[in-house]
Amino acid sequence: MVDTARDKQNDHPPGDPPDPPADVLIVDNDAAHADVVAESLQRVGFRCHVATSGPAGAEMLENGSFDVIITDLVMNDLDGLAILARAKEAQPDCEVILMTGHGTVPSAVEAMQRGAFNYLLKPLQIDQLRAIAEKAAESARLRRANVELQRRLDEKYGFEGVVGDSPMMRDVIERLRRIAPTNATVLIQGETGTGKELVAQSIHQNSPRKSKPFVALNCAALSENILESELFGHVKGAFTDASADRVGKFEYAHGGTMFLDEVGDMPLPTQIKLLRVLENGEITRVGSNDPVKVNVRVLSATNQNLEDAIAAGTFRSDLYHRLKVVTLRLPTLVERSEDIPVLIDHFIRQFAARHDKPIRGMSPAARRRMLTYTWPGNVRQLRNAVESMVVVDYDGLLDLDDLPEELADAAEPSGETSAASLAGLVGKSLEEIERLFIAETLRVTGGNREEAAHMLGIGERTLYRKIKGIGD
Repeated sequence: MVDTARDKQNDHPPGDPPDPPADVLIVDNDAAHADVVAESLQRVGFRCHVATSGPAGAEMLENGSFDVIITDLVMNDLDGLAILARAKEAQPDCEVILMTGHGTVPSAVEAMQRGAFNYLLKPLQIDQLRAIAEKAAESARLRRANVELQRRLDEKYGFEGVVGDSPMMRDVIERLRRIAPTNATVLIQGETGTGKELVAQSIHQNSPRKSKPFVALNCAALSENILESELFGHVKGAFTDASADRVGKFEYAHGGTMFLDEVGDMPLPTQIKLLRVLENGEITRVGSNDPVKVNVRVLSATNQNLEDAIAAGTFRSDLYHRLKVVTLRLPTLVERSEDIPVLIDHFIRQFAARHDKPIRGMSPAARRRMLTYTWPGNVRQLRNAVESMVVVDYDGLLDLDDLPEELADAAEPSGETSAASLAGLVGKSLEEIERLFIAETLRVTGGNREEAAHMLGIGERTLYRKIKGIGD
C-alpha cells in the first residue's frame, strides 16, 4: 500500500533553499488507518501528527500549528465537520481535507462549501492522497507568504492603503495604529488632496467596527435641508418631495463609522443636531418627534481652520471640542516629498493592474519631472497623473510623452535647485536628505550602484556602506 519514497528536496532548483516540511495533523478514530496515512505522507517528506479521536484532534489544533489537517468525516464525539470548524477558527491559514466513504459524499460536499480544501474517498489511493496533500500544503504556504508579505509592506510603507515612508508619514501611521482600535471621534485636518477620506477608511478598517458600514458624506456639497435629510432621514410628508419614510446615513451606519468630510461647511442648525448625536447617541428624522438610538463612530475632516470659524461665529465651539477628541494633521505632498518615488511605484502597480497594461516602470526623465513638480493638488493629483500616464502609454515605459498637460508644460529644472524642491527639504535633517537622494538615484538608475555612485559623486564602496546604514 505504500509507494516508493521520493525526496521532496530534489524538486527545488539548485541553489534554492527547500521549503520546510509541511506539518500535517491526521484525525481518525481508526488508529491503524491513521498510522497508514501518516506513514505514506512521511515517506515523501511530510511531518505528521496523529490524533485518534475528534476531541484529541481539537486539543492538538488549539496547542499546535499545522499546514494541513486530514480528518475522517464520520467519528464519535466530534466529527469531521466539527474539526473543520475548529480548524478554521483556530488556524485560518491551514487547509482541511476530509476522508469519507461513498455514503457520506453529500456531507463531504457540504464540507467543501464550508471551506474544506478537498475530500478523499475511502479506500484511499496513496498517489492521490500525496498529490492532494501537497497541493493543500502549497496553498497554505502561499496564503501565509501573502499574509507575511502584506504585513511587511504594511510595516514599511503604510497602513491599509496609507502609503509613505517619510518621517512625517511614519508618525501619521503610528498615530493611526493607536487611534484605530478605539471609539474616539477624530478630526482629520489637511489640504485638499492629502488623503483625508483614505485615512478615515483606514481607521475604520482597522477598528472593531470594520465589519459594519463605513458611510461618507461631503457636508459642503448639499444644501441645509438636503443635508439634514441625508444625515438623519425623514418621514413621509416632512416636505414636498417626501413621498415615503427614508433612513438617513446615521441609521444606515449603525454599529459602524460615519465620515463627515468638509465638516467646517456644515450649517449652524445642522451642527446643533450633530452635537446631539455625539452627546446622546440619538437622531431624529426630519418631520418626526421620535428619537432613534444609534451607535456610530464619527470621523470628520476639514481643510479649514475651525478655530478661526469659531471666532467668526460660523462654527460651534462645543461641537468642535466634541469632534476633536483626537486630531490628525496630514502633511502636504511637498512636505513629504521623499514619499513621491514610493507613491509613484504604488500607483503604477495599482493602475497597471486596473487597466490591464504591461507597465514595466517610469523613465528617469519622467521621474525627475515628477520629483520637481510642486503638486498643488497633493497626493490626489499625483495619483491622477500616474493613472493618466498608464492609460495613454503604448510602449510599457512611462516617459515624458505620457505626462499630463500640467506636468508636460512644467519647466525642466536647470542646474539650480527649484524653490519647490527646497521647500520640501527645509526642516529635514541632512541624514534624511541624503537618504532621499540615495534612494531616488538608485530608482532612477534601475538599481545600478556603479551608475548611482557616479551620479552622486561618491565611490561605489561608500555608496554600499551608506545603503547598508539605511537598511539598518
